[in-house]
Amino acid sequence: QVQLVESGGGLVQAGGSLRLSCTLSGRTFSNYAMGWFRQAPGKERELVAAFTSGGRTNYVDSVKGRFTISRDNAKNTIYLQMNSLKVEDTAVYYCVAGGLSRDYWGQGTQVTVTS
Repeated sequence: QVQLVESGGGLVQAGGSLRLSCTLSGRTFSNYAMGWFRQAPGKERELVAAFTSGGRTNYVDSVKGRFTISRDNAKNTIYLQMNSLKVEDTAVYYCVAGGLSRDYWGQGTQVTVTS
């Protein structure tokens, strides 16, 4: 029974910052590929940031230089630090754990950026 619990969303002005957190329980943290997706109303869901093999990270072009994905293995937690937020970053953000047979999704946390 894998569970992903997210927190850290909120309402901020453009140029501000937020940090999202996602804690995994029920399975071995190291066995999952971890990342963050987001979905805005009327738009397709997109991968924002993820860990890749070898400990490297990938980001969608629109957030490079502004967002940073990190992890704390001892706490079974990953983070998404979001700086210099833009209105177009407004979306529901989802933590995702990629397992061997299926993926698991967090409940989503709303990020709203105002001009």
